Amino acid sequence: MAFVHGKNTYISLDGEDLTAFTNSTTMNRSADALDTTTYGKNSKTYAGGLKDGSATIGGIYDNTAVTGPRAVIQPLIGATVEFVFRPEGTGAGKPEDTVDVVVTAYNESSPVAEMVQWTAELQLSDDVTSAAQGA
Repeated sequence: MAFVHGKNTYISLDGEDLTAFTNSTTMNRSADALDTTTYGKNSKTYAGGLKDGSATIGGIYDNTAVTGPRAVIQPLIGATVEFVFRPEGTGAGKPEDTVDVVVTAYNESSPVAEMVQWTAELQLSDDVTSAAQGA
């Protein structure tokens, strides 16, 4: 087992590389647990149901007119686009998750003693394709 540093993470949304503006990514995946308990049982039983998930990305605000997070993400609110997450960075054999997402929110915060920050909320839509990156 080898530990992996997060500094190499790659993020893209709707084909736009947001890696240079992003410093945190959380990808949550879950599934429904459907109650299948019948009479006579002493404990509940379950069957797996539909999968679900969400992702949150965020980082340091950059006012770059065409490629910054505001310019890229804000127009995507409410749209379904492709999200690519490479937790170990880019390279042959490294893992890559690709999924369609609905961009549900884009937020900016301006703390008085810090840099302006941004976050985006993404709702996973359909199956996540997890694969090793090609050569």
